[in-house]
This record gives sequence, structure tokens and C-alpha cells, in this order.
Amino acid sequence: MGRPRTPLIDRARITTEALRLVDAQGEFSVPQIARALGVQTGSLYHHVDGRSGVVELMRERVADAIDGDTIDLEPWDTAMEAWARSYRSAFAAHPRAIPLLMTSPVRAPKVLAQYERAVGRLLDAGFGTADVMTVLVALENLVLGSALDLAAPETMWELPDDTTTPRLARALAATGPDRADAAFELALEAFLAHCRALLEATEEVLP
Repeated sequence: MGRPRTPLIDRARITTEALRLVDAQGEFSVPQIARALGVQTGSLYHHVDGRSGVVELMRERVADAIDGDTIDLEPWDTAMEAWARSYRSAFAAHPRAIPLLMTSPVRAPKVLAQYERAVGRLLDAGFGTADVMTVLVALENLVLGSALDLAAPETMWELPDDTTTPRLARALAATGPDRADAAFELALEAFLAHCRALLEATEEVLP
């Protein structure tokens, strides 16, 4: 028999299946992907560098949904705000992938290129070199935590009754339906305000 005109597997199919598994069960294995695609496990290693390679493919796929052009907006804080919103939206589509992606080193070239742009944008705005990664990691923590929160149940606190924790019960009753969005807006506003103050302090010490 000749080879099929359309390959049974390629990097795009591997990525799609890995994300499907992670979205469904929070994990994946290379043999699981192979079975789903109808091929031998060894066949996948012709396309990816094992499990870590699959993780990087997923990282690239999720990051493709981030609008990198927002980094070039003016002024710098508008750029960071827009990038954060796009970043959150991209990862909120695959919240169960976040623990996998955030606990493995970033190697995907396209993702590294986006970080390079973000670093350059902050440096051009006047942030000190020693502060840039702290700012970016803090923004990531905010965004990814919020993306996970979007996937959480609307009711995260199950109270036995209103008398055991009465103040918590009143606070929960007063919370609107968009709790995750409201929390994100508060945190993003506070983050940007702190970054503006940090930039002002940096500019004051420059000769």
C-alpha cells in the first residue's frame, strides 16, 4: 500500500489533540495522543521532542491567540493593559493548560519573541533593566490567576448556613455576577498604578 496523501499526523494535529486532552482531563501523555490519532507512539517522536516538545506546541498554540500588536500601543501603560486583556482571554480558553505551561521552561521561539517585544517596550518606556522581568512576571501572575478564576465555579464558597459565617454570607450575597471580571479590573488597575509609580521613581534617580 502506498502512503496516504494526507499524513496521519503532523505538528498541528498533535497540538490539537494534546489541547483537547488537557481541556478534558488537565493532563496528557504521548501514548494517549498517539492512540487518539491512530498511530504508534514512536511515530510522534518524528515530529516532536517528547512530552516537553508537545508542551511547547501547546504554548505556541495558546499564545497565538494573544494580540502581540497591543505591545506597540501608546502610551506604554495602554499597551500593557491591552496586552494583559488579550493574554487573559487567550489563556482563559484553555485554563487547565495553565499549570502545565507555567511549570515548564519557555522554549517556543514565537513565544520568546513576544517576550522580547514586551521587554523592549518597557525598556523604551524608561523602566530599569533590573525591574523589567519583575513587572512582566507580576503581570503574568495577575493574568493567569484571573484566567483560572474565570474557569472556577461561580460559587466557590459553600456555607452550611448564614449564621456560621455571617459576614462572609453578606459579602457573598452582595457580590455581583461578574466577580472574576471585577476582581481582574481591580488588580489590573492597582498593578498599573504601581508600575507608573515605579517608573516615576526610576526617572527621578536618573542623572
